[in-house]
Amino acid sequence: MDMDASNIWWLLAGFAVAAELITGTFYLLMLAIGLAAGAVAAHFGLSSSMQMATAAVVGSVAVLATYYVRRARPGDPSPRSERSVNLDVGETVQIDAWSADGTAQVRYRGANWTAILAPGTTPTPGSHRVVELVGSRLLVEPL
Repeated sequence: MDMDASNIWWLLAGFAVAAELITGTFYLLMLAIGLAAGAVAAHFGLSSSMQMATAAVVGSVAVLATYYVRRARPGDPSPRSERSVNLDVGETVQIDAWSADGTAQVRYRGANWTAILAPGTTPTPGSHRVVELVGSRLLVEPL
């Protein structure tokens, strides 16, 4: 049985889609689009080198486009920043002074904690709200 080149491309695309369904990586789906483009090129009667080039270019462009779209989109918030996961989120702490390394020592829940400042905020003494628990440190922002 002699297989047509387009059938081989369609089978490879199907295997890539099946692998994507098993692994859950969206990038394999983009590569499957490239493989499908190779199949279309075979249907148009292009040479095998042009089929491979078409599949490579379309697959690469799809992967790169997906990467840049996902990178530009803000990620989901960390579960550590949700009050339903961590009851410290939203609590208030008093910071008297910040160290040169951007940390502060605070007394919270009867123990000494290290507080770090949320990105984009300036270190000022006073009341701060706990935004997230990062390891054993409190990520805080001014009120």
